[in-house]
Amino acid sequence: MSAVRRKMSTGRVFGALVMYIVGILWVLPVLWMVSTSLKPESMIMEAVPRWIPAVFTLSNYQEVLERAALFKWLLNSVIVAATATFGVLAIDSMAGYAFARISFPGRDVLFMIVVATLMVPAQVTMIPLFFMLNEATLLNTHLALVLPRLGVAIGVFMLRQFFLSLPHDLEEAAAIDGASRYRVFVQIALPLAKPALSALAIVTFVWAWNDFMWPLIAISTQDMYTLPIGLSTLAGYYGREYGIQMAGAVIASLPVFVVFLMFQRQFIQGIALTGLKG
Repeated sequence: MSAVRRKMSTGRVFGALVMYIVGILWVLPVLWMVSTSLKPESMIMEAVPRWIPAVFTLSNYQEVLERAALFKWLLNSVIVAATATFGVLAIDSMAGYAFARISFPGRDVLFMIVVATLMVPAQVTMIPLFFMLNEATLLNTHLALVLPRLGVAIGVFMLRQFFLSLPHDLEEAAAIDGASRYRVFVQIALPLAKPALSALAIVTFVWAWNDFMWPLIAISTQDMYTLPIGLSTLAGYYGREYGIQMAGAVIASLPVFVVFLMFQRQFIQGIALTGLKG
């Protein structure tokens, strides 16, 4: 028995060591980005790199705020990411609940079709989407960035699996008390699904926030740029001013970092509780 425990303890120590190493490797580029943003331009390309700047400066942040319409880009990104997130939560939660709890003809076939869309690369749908939105005169608007992100198949799958794991007794008791299907969904199913909804919200927000390719196609004026597009033009204008680019990248990363810190517990709980039943 002691040998088994010793083996398990060794395995846990080894697993923790591997996770620490991987975590450090993931964090190092972020730390280097922050460090570079705090260095004067003359010290960034030194022969011997310094993780801790010999001289700290906030001039890079001042420059990027003065030269670029960063707050406008930030506002556009917040509008697009927040609207897409709320839309996905509303649509995917209703679809996931319907696939999990409501019997209707062709339900399983329709669900398989929804899941099959996960195998279609996003690049394949960009040209049809462009022509459709152009016909609807929606290009170069916030709606052009939000509409293609609504109804994400992975969210439907994820929430369906979560709703399948919920006990039927709660819904049956509510139905006996006279609650409608809509009331059961809003007052019973949704509150229990908060962990899964939080996980889906974080994934959707980060995806919408960091998206580059579709906004590059759908947006043509600078006042409608999101942060990724705006930062790419910043790199074009000031290609050799790495401090300014890193300062812009730090500012762009802060909202996502704050959102994750606020919902990280729900995110982890949602991933853990979303099983593969059914």
